Amino acid sequence: MADPQQPAEDAQGAAFSIDKIYIKDLSLENPGAPQTFLIQEQPQVEVGLRTRGEQVRPDVYECVLTVTLTAKVGDKTLFLVEASQAGIFTIRGVPQEQLQPMIAIGCPTVLFPYLRETLADAVTRAGFPPVHLAPINFEALYQQQLSAQAQQPAVAIN
Repeated sequence: MADPQQPAEDAQGAAFSIDKIYIKDLSLENPGAPQTFLIQEQPQVEVGLRTRGEQVRPDVYECVLTVTLTAKVGDKTLFLVEASQAGIFTIRGVPQEQLQPMIAIGCPTVLFPYLRETLADAVTRAGFPPVHLAPINFEALYQQQLSAQAQQPAVAIN
């Protein structure tokens, strides 16, 4: 039987494992309470998303997925929630050209369900109906980011 603490290896010796998943940061603002609970209009919810990954030691990477939810009615902010869900991943034996996609696509894909639950719970605890984020295609976001970088003009240094 495989040891769940050991990274799963494929036929080429590549390994990927989830070592730890945790909340790195969680912030909730409910600035207009209790008056905001009397508003009958449906709020507009803005969603901001960021990811980052960094090597913390050989073959070990931290990935952080951050989402900011801001609910407004007109110019009144009902709530603002920001959560950073993080994970520590062991990635071994992966060719260098495949490492960045694993960190930018695979790791956030693993973290997203945890972050989605954290945000829904925080919004509920603030006294509002939960916000359930739609699934996110991290591969498409990564490809958009690569396309945007490729279209930026090179800066000439004299």
